[in-house]
Amino acid sequence: MDAWFILSFFLIVVGLPVIVGVGGDAFKRWLKHKETMADALTAQTAEKAAQYAAQTERLEQRVRVLERIVTDKGHDLSNEIERLRGPAATPQIN
Repeated sequence: MDAWFILSFFLIVVGLPVIVGVGGDAFKRWLKHKETMADALTAQTAEKAAQYAAQTERLEQRVRVLERIVTDKGHDLSNEIERLRGPAATPQIN
């Protein structure tokens, strides 16, 4: 009976704090990993948002040009479209 008491005492006094310490350390490493992953996801999301904002700005500029072409009564619409297409898109008449 004395051996079981000593073994139980040893497990409670030495084993339990070691297990709790190792578990706490593992939890801290896991928490640090989660924070690192969250930071990486935040940076990736911010980069994508900046790309979408730039794409939206380019599309808005194109729409403004089209609105100006359509509403400008001083120019012929088809001539303006052909001018914007550039020389490579104009058909060659022989």
